[in-house]
Amino acid sequence: MRQNKIVFQFLSEPTDVNYGGKVHGGAVMKWIDQTGFSCATMWSESYCVTVYVGGIRFYKPIHIGDLVRLEAQIIYTGRTSMHIAINVYSRKVSERDFEKKTHCIIVFAAVDEDGNTVEVPKFQPTTDTEIEMENYAIKLMNLRKNIEDEMSPFLISK
Repeated sequence: MRQNKIVFQFLSEPTDVNYGGKVHGGAVMKWIDQTGFSCATMWSESYCVTVYVGGIRFYKPIHIGDLVRLEAQIIYTGRTSMHIAINVYSRKVSERDFEKKTHCIIVFAAVDEDGNTVEVPKFQPTTDTEIEMENYAIKLMNLRKNIEDEMSPFLISK
């Protein structure tokens, strides 16, 4: 049985600081991409590339020196793509409970050595929460399609 979840945990470092003294949003986005990549690669057993990062929501800042926890899980698979929900939590090392800081959905495509997409194993939700998350991913796909249609006159064509 394939594993559809992964957790990363580490301390935020002084090099992650922004001008306001908290962890830089760009650092959080890098962690999200790394965790999502690991989850997608583990699921597909292929190299994966980021296709889309959407709806990233920063709820509260992460402080330098906090213990950071990223949880990634496959919530939907297409023929060659994987939708991954990522939640970012943090807490002071001296505290017990994590607090949710960021959430987003990231989409990866599995590719071969030449960069051509390859099929991925189908994710079959089994719990009520997994079914709810899959429906969430489908709803977001439809919303993205509407946004792309609206933006199409302004996109650079080849």
